[in-house]
Amino acid sequence: MALLNKLKKELNSLKNPEQAEILQTFFKTKPGQYGEGDIFLGIKIPIQRKICEKYNLTIAQIESLLNSKIHEYRLCALFILIDKYRKLDSKLKKKIFNFYLKNASKINSWDLVDLSAPNIIGDYLLEKDKKILYKLAKSKNLWEKRIAIVSTFIFIKNNHFKDTLKISEILLNDNHDLIHKSVGWMLREVGKKREKSLKQFLKKHYKNMPRTMLRYSIEKFPEKLRKNYLNNNI
Repeated sequence: MALLNKLKKELNSLKNPEQAEILQTFFKTKPGQYGEGDIFLGIKIPIQRKICEKYNLTIAQIESLLNSKIHEYRLCALFILIDKYRKLDSKLKKKIFNFYLKNASKINSWDLVDLSAPNIIGDYLLEKDKKILYKLAKSKNLWEKRIAIVSTFIFIKNNHFKDTLKISEILLNDNHDLIHKSVGWMLREVGKKREKSLKQFLKKHYKNMPRTMLRYSIEKFPEKLRKNYLNNNI
């Protein structure tokens, strides 16, 4: 565990209490909020990425980091896991895919999901059966639902939109703002690739979509068209 302890020591040496306080507010860590109990060291992401490049941890060591309440430990675990995933053949990639799903409850912040899910879950499922995403989309766990939709970012980049649109429909009536934002974001990405597909989805759903989801999805439209959508005037 010497290497793991060395990583923790390096991260701890970069603690920034002022930045940590800002992040704990930004990521809603107070009792009853979505990030309740999360602890920040206050280290910016580019610095974390650079540190993680030096550490080739084992899966057991990565799991140990994921079990921590310290946000930066969990994020570093995911950066190292992504790097490990990219270097493996398809058989070993499956092990990391399964490991990720097994530990999904610990990937419990929107930045942790957004920076990792497309690179592991999305990448692995690109040419495979995607039924696990539909199961996650129907989960009662906020983060599993976000993993389901954000993982499709890789599909969108490869011009596959069907699953993004279907999962968006599943999550259409979700009551959490973080789901509204993530679905709206993915719909916007679909629109950037194929505007027609986004407009077909909006034609069916825009009047009943949560406002935040709608705003995110139409962000790249011309101002007049955005106003028409927001005013139910399409």
